[in-house]
Amino acid sequence: MPFTGCPALARRWGAGSRTVRTPEVAVYGTVRTGAKMVHVSEHTQKTRISRRIGAIAESATLAVDARAKELKAQGRPVIGFGAGEPDFPTPDYIVQAAIEAAHNPVNHRYSPAGGLPDLKAAIVAKTARESGYDVEPAHVLVTNGGKQAVYNTFATLLDPGDEVILPAPYWTTYPEAIRLAGGEPVEVFAGSDQGYLVTVEQLEAARTERTKVLLFCSPSNPTGAVYPPEQVEQIGRWALEHGIWVVTDEIYEHLVYDGGQAPSVRSVVPELADTCVVLNGVAKTYAMTGWRVGWMIGPKDVIKAATNLQSHATSNVANVSQRAAIAALAGSLEAVDTMRAAFDRRRATMVEMLSAIEGVHCPMPQGAFYAYPNIEGVLGRTIRGRTPQTSTELAEIILDEVEVAVVPGEAFGPSGYLRLSYALSDDDLIEGVSRIQTLLAKTR
Repeated sequence: MPFTGCPALARRWGAGSRTVRTPEVAVYGTVRTGAKMVHVSEHTQKTRISRRIGAIAESATLAVDARAKELKAQGRPVIGFGAGEPDFPTPDYIVQAAIEAAHNPVNHRYSPAGGLPDLKAAIVAKTARESGYDVEPAHVLVTNGGKQAVYNTFATLLDPGDEVILPAPYWTTYPEAIRLAGGEPVEVFAGSDQGYLVTVEQLEAARTERTKVLLFCSPSNPTGAVYPPEQVEQIGRWALEHGIWVVTDEIYEHLVYDGGQAPSVRSVVPELADTCVVLNGVAKTYAMTGWRVGWMIGPKDVIKAATNLQSHATSNVANVSQRAAIAALAGSLEAVDTMRAAFDRRRATMVEMLSAIEGVHCPMPQGAFYAYPNIEGVLGRTIRGRTPQTSTELAEIILDEVEVAVVPGEAFGPSGYLRLSYALSDDDLIEGVSRIQTLLAKTR
């Protein structure tokens, strides 16, 4: 069954191309508003949905996950590789802290829009301990998940026409948040042949007089790529030299494999302190995606402005979730060690199985919990009477024919790729990829 209702999955992107979307508008004629009939003429016509909001594509990853869950609810044996969340429960000591917090009436009331002082203090301590640099509570804003941190940051930094260099493949939310703020994402693509790592030379080629921000994400969603420390420093010093802000998303910082490192650009290039915003949260490290606690770390004036924005948008993050996050950050990383060991095992299994498919090239991810295979060698091949030309079409065939949900590359940049999360059980992973192997096996 096709992915319906998701504009992001219907796009047809080529490398380096841009997407222009036009929102639907009200038709001319007579419409009912309450008890009245109102004539809409050419001169009085207004769009029903604002152009700014109408131009937003829904999250492709959430759309795929929702579709998989819908089909499962219908009794179909769908295996979903779309969700970007650990398949582990939140550790018990964190849940217990939330239970205790729920019983305390102090948490039944409004709290500071910028975050509980105790949570800010915990973030300050965590940053010094795990990232190696010092900040003050005034440098921290607690947000409703990492997505609000992304939105707040771009809304605070960008004016209409400002450009943001966006390494691709990228998380599907980044370009939408940039456009919402009036900015223009400038995609810089690094394919599987580069290990999905952009170079300073590519960034420099994309730089213009309007460039204000570089978005940096390591470990990466969707590719699992991790920039080595020396490349992090090169990119950070390039940004510093040209007066470009760095917005660095470090939500997967603890999910790194093979003894690798994912240092913060803020610690590698400390001179960036005044032009760097760090995005993070408890979602991936502590299996707390549903608790909705993220944060921004940045210069005081940026954090103050973003706090003002949040005070009007959502006010404080739920206090019980904040208390749970305090417990998480004050605890050990034992939980993430357990998850990482499972993800590491699944990573090896998935890459081996995907790489066995003729026409598929799957680099070994070094972080996060995603594989991002290049499937260009499969496109144009007839599969059960259908010949996909794009990864969106291939993803539709995989769902229709073998009931496996994957996210096509168009959600993250150019076509020709698929994203599969290995944050699911070993049995489901093997069964799901086995179905894809059977479907894509070339008949001779």
